[in-house]
Order: sequence, then structure tokens, then C-alpha cells
Amino acid sequence: MTEFQQLLYPLGVALAIGLLIGTERGWQNRETRDGGRIAGVRTFGLVGLLGGLLAIVDLDHWVIGLAFVALAGVMTSVYALNLRQGDDVGITTLIATLVTFMLGVLAGMGDVLLASATAVVVTLLLTYKPALHRGLARLQPKELHAALKLLLISVVLLPILPNQGYGPYQALNPYEIWWMVVVIAAISFVGYSAIKIGGARKGAVFTGLFGGLAASTAVTLHFSRLTRTHSEMGPMLATGILIACGTMFPRMLLVASALSPALFYPLWLPALVMAILTYLPAVIYWRAQAHQNPIQETPLRNPLELKTALAFGLLLTLVMLLGQTLRDWFGDAGILALAAASGVADVDAITLSLARMSQEELGTAIAATGIVIAAAVNNLVKGSMAASIGGRQMLTRVALPLWLSGGIGLITTWLWVWA
Repeated sequence: MTEFQQLLYPLGVALAIGLLIGTERGWQNRETRDGGRIAGVRTFGLVGLLGGLLAIVDLDHWVIGLAFVALAGVMTSVYALNLRQGDDVGITTLIATLVTFMLGVLAGMGDVLLASATAVVVTLLLTYKPALHRGLARLQPKELHAALKLLLISVVLLPILPNQGYGPYQALNPYEIWWMVVVIAAISFVGYSAIKIGGARKGAVFTGLFGGLAASTAVTLHFSRLTRTHSEMGPMLATGILIACGTMFPRMLLVASALSPALFYPLWLPALVMAILTYLPAVIYWRAQAHQNPIQETPLRNPLELKTALAFGLLLTLVMLLGQTLRDWFGDAGILALAAASGVADVDAITLSLARMSQEELGTAIAATGIVIAAAVNNLVKGSMAASIGGRQMLTRVALPLWLSGGIGLITTWLWVWA
């Protein structure tokens, strides 16, 4: 590629960025009279090209800064003139023009991919103005406060916690414990938002699918509590719980196989059987609800179940101490007991531990069996949790399928791995 072509490419991208944003602005203001717009397609294209040219000629940064200030001054003057004439065109186009200039500079400096991706995001943000305004109008104070609390416990508090063990057996890791609190709180917030946006039927499935990738126990806990206060949502919430619990099995197989490929063979059949037995009732409930009238209103009250998340974090702390105690008492012989104890609260931790151990001193059969035991115990706990919190409806719809899945999974592991 010649030097001319090397210069032409970023200039072309800078021009294209300006034309892209300018097209969106021109379409939004297509009914404005001639001369009433701050900037149109051609102006945006020229602004992007100007930024690219200033970057390519390799001027000092202060020159680019002065050009930015000058452009801002010109655009502000045009805006003030239109405002004086009674044309309130808004400040969004002015800001978009300045952003276009900076993206042109970024493209001219060689960061073409970053500039292009940002331009697409900017254009989408400008395009979805009506949807954003509708969402803002529907936002309630309690939802805003819940979002801020979630950001506080995740973005502010979580990074400052030490990521190391304390206490007996060095089993208490503040970062890992608080991370589970954040996950559980986030699941409750996502579930509330999904059900409010998509309705009870779609929202429950969405939360179950994506929540199961992070913490199926949290989904079970949250949806079981909702069933207690909103029994009419029981079938849809049961569908979400089973989808979340079923998602745990392919995730478990992928995590274990990624760390220790030898575990794929002894694990794939038990994981498949347990997943099918969990997903099948969810599909049946989903299809049954498709022929019923959807619930128009879901009176959910609390977007962030922070107290529940803190209680679950305390439970996780106790289980971590119990697991380390069993390991200390029984050594290698306590691997299966440790797996069962760990499965009370979490499957990922024991899956990671046994997968790593199977690479060295632990046999794949023992490791795979321990992982399935943890999953079966986790199913037992989640089923019992759903039945005790959600009542008889959750006993028949959720607990029985989960218990059956865990039991059949253990039998399959015995026949597949040991027989």
C-alpha cells in the first residue's frame, strides 16, 4: 500500500463517520424548514473530514484543541441565532457535531476501528431517542434507587475487598463471598426488569436463561419468593427456575472440560440426562401457557432483594467453612463428601477444584462423580428451597423435576462411569 493510500483510508473513514451521523441527524430533522437546522449531512461529513485532516497533518494537540473550541463556538453561535428566531432545535445536534469532529480526529490518528465502532454506537443512541424517553418516563424512583444500590455494592465496594483467604483454613475470601452477594442482587434486579419490560411470560424465561449462566440458585430463590406473593405467575416462574437450573448442566460440562478435557467423556452423558429431565417440564409449562391469556399486570414491588442476597452470602460463608473442615478431617477420602457439602450452595467452585485436581493426583472417575454429586445435591437443595418458599405449587412444578433429575443423574453416573 502506497503512502497516498495509507492517508486516504483514514480520511475516507472520517468522512464516512460524518456522513453516517449526519444522515441520522438529517432524517430526524427532515421536516425542519431550510436554514432551520444547525447542521445537515454535508456539514457533518465536512466536520468529520476536518478532524481527520487535522490529525493526519500531524499538528500539535493544542492546534486540534483550538480547532475544537472554534468549532464549538461556531456551532453555539448558530444555535443561539436559531433560538433567537424562535427555532428551538435542541442541543443534541450541537453535541453530535463535536463528537463527529473528535471521531474524525481519532480515525485520522489511526484508531479506525475504535472510531467506527463509536460512530455506530453514537448513531444508535441518536436513533433511539423516543424509546429512551419512554423508558425514562416509565422509570420509578424505587427502580432508580435500586440501580444505584446495585452499582454501589458492585462497582464501588467489590473492587476494594481483598481477594484472599482469612479465618480457619483460610476459607473465608471476602471478594468471593461479596461477589455472590452481588450476583444474587443482580439476578433479582434483572428479573424485575425483564418481567416489567417483557411481561411475566417472556421476562421469566429471559431471567431463567441468562440468570442460570451466573447463579441458578439465585433465580430459584427469587422466583420462589415471587410465587408466594403472586401465585398467578407460578407456571411462568416455574419455567424460569427450571430453565435456570437446566442451564447449569451444560455450563458445568463446559467448565470442567475446558480445564480438564479428560472429564468430557465421563461427564457428557450424566449432564445431558440431567439437563433433559430439567428442560422438558419447562418446555411443557411454556407450551401450556402459550394458549392462555397473558397477565397484563405484574405488581412486583422490590427491584433489588438486597436483604436476601446478604442472607445468602452468610449461608455461603458457612458452607465454605464446612467444606474446608471436611477436607481437613478426611483428606482425599473426603472428596465426595466435600462435593456434596459444596453442592449445597454452589457447583462452580467444586467443579473448578476437581477439574484442576484431575489434571494431577485425582482420577477422572472420582472427579466426575464428585461433580455430579455436587450438581445432584444442588438440585436437591434448590428443589427443597422452591417447595418450602413457594408452597405446593413449586413442589409439584419445580421440586419434583429437580429431585428426579438429580437422582437419575447419580444413577447414570454409576452405570456410565463405574459399571
